[in-house]
Amino acid sequence: MLPQEIIRKKRDAEPLHADELQFFSQGISDGSISEGQIAAFGMAVFFNGMTRAEAAALTLAMRDTGDVLSWDNKELNGPVIDKHSTGGVADGVSLILGPLLAACGGYVPMISGRGLGHTGGTLDKLDAIPGYNTIPNNALFKETVRNCGVAIIGQTGNLAPADQRFYATRDITATVESIPLITASILSKKLAAGLDYLVMDVKTGNGAFMPTHKDSQILAQSIADVATAAGVQTTALLTDMNQPLGSSAGNAVEVREAIRFLTGERQNPRLREVTFALCAELLQLSKLADDGTEAHSMLEKALSSGAAAEVFSRMIYSLGGPHDIISNYERYLPNAAFSKPVFADESGIVSAIDTRALGMTVVELGGGRKRAEDHIDYSVGLTDFIALGEKADQPLAVIHARSEDDWAAAAAHIQAAITFSNEPSHISPIVHEIIHAQ
Repeated sequence: MLPQEIIRKKRDAEPLHADELQFFSQGISDGSISEGQIAAFGMAVFFNGMTRAEAAALTLAMRDTGDVLSWDNKELNGPVIDKHSTGGVADGVSLILGPLLAACGGYVPMISGRGLGHTGGTLDKLDAIPGYNTIPNNALFKETVRNCGVAIIGQTGNLAPADQRFYATRDITATVESIPLITASILSKKLAAGLDYLVMDVKTGNGAFMPTHKDSQILAQSIADVATAAGVQTTALLTDMNQPLGSSAGNAVEVREAIRFLTGERQNPRLREVTFALCAELLQLSKLADDGTEAHSMLEKALSSGAAAEVFSRMIYSLGGPHDIISNYERYLPNAAFSKPVFADESGIVSAIDTRALGMTVVELGGGRKRAEDHIDYSVGLTDFIALGEKADQPLAVIHARSEDDWAAAAAHIQAAITFSNEPSHISPIVHEIIHAQ
């Protein structure tokens, strides 16, 4: 086969066969296909799209360029399940969901990512825990899943390596926003983990990755359809990102919130609703629960009994972190040098929140990356956000900064990101809809 002939077919909107996509994906991985050819192929897909069959074939082809984990002979006592999110602000769901599902009988080999733009990254949050190894070898990864029920790690060079090179080229050639390519990028890594069932959390709203509600729906449907066609039964939930999901945005601050949630010390209602909705869908998909009522009962028990917190603790220790993270998290998690609330300079009721701007404020504080090589300050972030519909007589947020000057700059950004009015505004549902494969 010739790469240019595959590019030509897609340029002319002709369907590609699975063997052609396999050839092209392998060429991306082994370097036999050039950057220019990758860019041309990406642009052709961007303009002409892909059928569901093509997208599924591309997903499997990219998955098969590296290791594909198998759990068949590992004597697991339950289904292999996972969730993935398109990313948001104050979205610490993964840190809570993984231990919860494991405490309910599932096995969760969660391959997560680092922060991207205004959205926080699960791996960056876990890096705030001293000693935690986010890139273990496959043997330790599988051992942790087998013994703890969950392991949250990053993508190694051996898991869907074609995706890493393809995404880097898409990022600099204005083809990131292609729905089939986003779908294949997400799912090639998830399917490499050997999943039985997957639930996708697709955000919608001003803090979401996709620009419109319709685009979020299209992406959710694409992922549900393609993953199911590729052999992993998948459902997608469309969830709200018109305001921060939890009470904390940053790295150490989100780990604190997750621990407090798991121990019952404090549970943000929005974070709880989304986490429970995703967990309940997975428990029903995987037949661990017969219906939503049973699923919610199982989740409540996993929290109230302390089982989910214990799973989190064992996972952290298995992957190199401290054994007493649950009881002594303040000893291990870094604190910012300067923390103080910021207040509104006007009165009224919160009518709109620029959620993306709040996420970028965390980046400006040093809690995210402007460039790939940037170092992160794990201590900084925002906590205790004001919510839509609340009055301006309370803090807009608490800012955790490296200095008073950094605090002042962040305070100005937060004040500009929150709009007040005299009348209550419409507040979107937290879970908009559940999208099944067609």
